[in-house]
Amino acid sequence: MILSKRAEVERFFKDPPADVRAVLIYGRDRGGVRERAGALAARATKNPDDPFDVALLTDSDITGDPARLEGELSALSLMGGRRLVRLRLFDDKAPADKLAAEALKVHAEGGYNPDALLLIEAGALGRDSAVRSAAEKAKFGAVAIPCYEDEVGDVARMTREAMARDGVSLTGEALEMFAARLPSERGVARQEIERLILFLGPGSGVVAGPADLEPYLGVEPDASLADAAQDAFGGRLKAAQAGLRRAALEGEAGPAAVRAMGQHLARLRKALTLHAAGAGLAEAAKSAGVFWKSEREFLRQARAWPLKALDGLSAEVLNADRACKQTGSPDELIAERLALSIAGKARRLGL
Repeated sequence: MILSKRAEVERFFKDPPADVRAVLIYGRDRGGVRERAGALAARATKNPDDPFDVALLTDSDITGDPARLEGELSALSLMGGRRLVRLRLFDDKAPADKLAAEALKVHAEGGYNPDALLLIEAGALGRDSAVRSAAEKAKFGAVAIPCYEDEVGDVARMTREAMARDGVSLTGEALEMFAARLPSERGVARQEIERLILFLGPGSGVVAGPADLEPYLGVEPDASLADAAQDAFGGRLKAAQAGLRRAALEGEAGPAAVRAMGQHLARLRKALTLHAAGAGLAEAAKSAGVFWKSEREFLRQARAWPLKALDGLSAEVLNADRACKQTGSPDELIAERLALSIAGKARRLGL
């Protein structure tokens, strides 16, 4: 069974059904996968770190000893609580995927210790994954929960909730500004939110506006990358290169620079799509999470870039991202080459 809608996933985590013996949580956002798995583990047992009632396995554990997973699922709790078996699949190698699928199917049907919970964490599993197929096709006893990368609205909600717990908050404009700068990877986003809370002062009751965030965001390497991406799409190559090199000195490597250009591209595409559907361009820019100080330049670019040209750039950004992740790749050079290509296309559009 698949749980993909936010409401049904939240209901499941609030009160996991006792007859569910196996849960697969997977997705590209590994931070989101870890967070959800941790929350479910805390629901399943009082002490998720208890070595007597909890077994933590990886793909290498079960491929090195194929009977290991079956043994852990068959074992009874030594302390009287519910036994938890956590399996982390760090890659999509076929042997581990197949072994996990076989164990999930048998356990969901009650073939091992029926009081044990099998919790599997995995990355972006494709449709050819055996364990994903087994969890999705199970009519009872097992669920599959995909984790998609957070959108700006999800990040904003997460920020509001975290800040409310620590007695600080942001104005609507400041929240848009901050959320637009956060990465979609949930684990990294949470770290940035905690850093901002410390900056504002936990329990201080501060309601911060855009001006209050400028000293914080101004020293962030991401700010240099966001400026570099905007300069590239605005046809200002020298300024874009300077921003990329400044970010590199601040500790941000090529993959982050490519991601920043991809995020700017996504905002332009979203704004133009909303505009084509009837929204005003300024309204569409705000919905895309554009910082108010950048709005004028963003609108200038949105009037020049056609959707078709942006669609063509998407593949180029994706290829650059893949190239950055190859062993021994010249990350900074790849990012600068991408900025050069984007700025050149922008200049040809009259920017």
